[in-house]
Amino acid sequence: MNLPPKVTERAFQRLAQINEGKDPVPLRVAVAGGGCSGFQYDIRLDTPEGDDLVIEGEGQAVVVDPVSLPYLAGAVIDFTNELIGARFVIENPNATSSCGCGTSFSI
Repeated sequence: MNLPPKVTERAFQRLAQINEGKDPVPLRVAVAGGGCSGFQYDIRLDTPEGDDLVIEGEGQAVVVDPVSLPYLAGAVIDFTNELIGARFVIENPNATSSCGCGTSFSI
């Protein structure tokens, strides 16, 4: 049984800031082939589809498509604000290696 990804409170709070003053748009977290390690994350605001997993919190939603879901089993979706920049990050226990950019990984 695959555990669904978890979304931190900090990620939901940042999404709420992005959506402030307008109708909330969900954050889509997907996995696509490519990148320097074989797979890459696609993180963007997007309209949910009928078969998406919807994770809700803080009045916001994060959606994951059914194809990406096995690759994100047990992952943690977070938001970080560091000197090099602010971004949504994914701590993925399924990734055996990743590149320096943090958006490409292999399984």
